[in-house]
Formats: sequence, C-alpha cells, structure tokens
Amino acid sequence: MAKQSAKSDDDAQEKPAKGRKKLFILIGIGLLALLLSAGGVAFFLLKDDEVPEETEPAEPVKQVALYQPLEPAFVVNYAAGGRQRYMQVSVVLLGRDAEGMAKLNQHLPLIRNQLVMLFGSEEFEALATPEGKEALREKASLAVKSLLEKEVGDPVIESVLFTNLVLQ
Repeated sequence: MAKQSAKSDDDAQEKPAKGRKKLFILIGIGLLALLLSAGGVAFFLLKDDEVPEETEPAEPVKQVALYQPLEPAFVVNYAAGGRQRYMQVSVVLLGRDAEGMAKLNQHLPLIRNQLVMLFGSEEFEALATPEGKEALREKASLAVKSLLEKEVGDPVIESVLFTNLVLQ
C-alpha cells in the first residue's frame, strides 16, 4: 500500500500543476479574445465611415437677393403721333454679392446716365405692349451689366427690375 499512496501523492501534485497550466492557457486565450474584440471595436469607431460614393455635385446655394433702388424715378419725354408723351419708371437693381453691390454705389450716376440714354432712345409705341416693356427691361439689364463690367470688372447685378412703369 505504500506504493499506492506514493503514486497517489505524485498524481495529486501533477493534477494541480496540470490544472494551473490549463487555467493560464484559458486566461491567456480570454485576454487575447478581449484584446482582439477591443481592437475591432476601436477600428470600427475610428475608421472613416464615409464610403466614396458617386455623388452629384452640390448645387450652389443662392445667396440672398440684395436690392438697390435708383431714386428718384426716371421720367422720359417722347414725341409720338404729334403729341407729347411721358414714361415714368422706378428702377431697382438686383444683385447677390454684398461687396459688388457696395462697389456699385460709386457708379450710380453713371448707371443713371446710361439708363436715361437707353430709355430716351426707345419708341413709345413699342413700350405700350408687355413684350416691349420686357424687352426694355432686358436691354436695361444688359446695358448696366456691360457698364459695370467695364468699370468694376464684374457685372455685379443679376438684373434690372421695373417696380413701377407708367406711360402717358
């Protein structure tokens, strides 16, 4: 029996040593799994989520409309059909660039002169129709844009608006 008790003492010492090895291996595997999962979470949180997709270019945002009234209203004399005729028109310049509109203020006398010359060169009968009024507004827009292009280097305005137009 002495032999058996010596064997059982060796087995008793071997079992805890084998159990500790298994425990260290399991703890090592657990720590490895924890590190790998933490690394995966960090990767997903820190990576760039934006996947390059084919996106359409964003439409430019229109700036706020800025209006510059030309005061006082323009009054133009016409001789039509042997009678004295008049046109009174209130003009507002529409632009969207604040800096450009500020530059425009320097050139208001030149703009007024250009518009007076344009309005005076028109035929009174042609202005009596809606198409004639629209054509005059478009001509005024082009005239002011070209004038500002020469003076400022930029057309500045989007268009000329007639806020009131009276023919008599």
